Amino acid sequence: MLAKGRLLGIQFMTLFSDGLYFRLAEHAVETAVKIKNTLKNNGIDFLFDSPSNQIFPIFPDEIYEKLSKKFSFAFWEKTDAGHTAVRICTSWATKESDAAALIKEFRNLCL
Repeated sequence: MLAKGRLLGIQFMTLFSDGLYFRLAEHAVETAVKIKNTLKNNGIDFLFDSPSNQIFPIFPDEIYEKLSKKFSFAFWEKTDAGHTAVRICTSWATKESDAAALIKEFRNLCL
């Protein structure tokens, strides 16, 4: 057990050295904010106001169904008969191009 604990510790020691954790988190949060701002500016409400890399938009069901065919996000709950809340979570590995594709697809659906 001691050896396994040491291996876990090494991962965290690396993650918390030279600000690596904060640089990785910054990318995730910035990407989530871009998506959030686009949705908010196009009339989408949110289940929670989250300052993190997780956002919880409430989509009209027709938009939810179309987006869910191309993008992966977690169903959260039905908010009423015509709307669905989802969780969109970005990470250090989220590509700018993936976020841009989601934004573009959402904007196309709103036209």
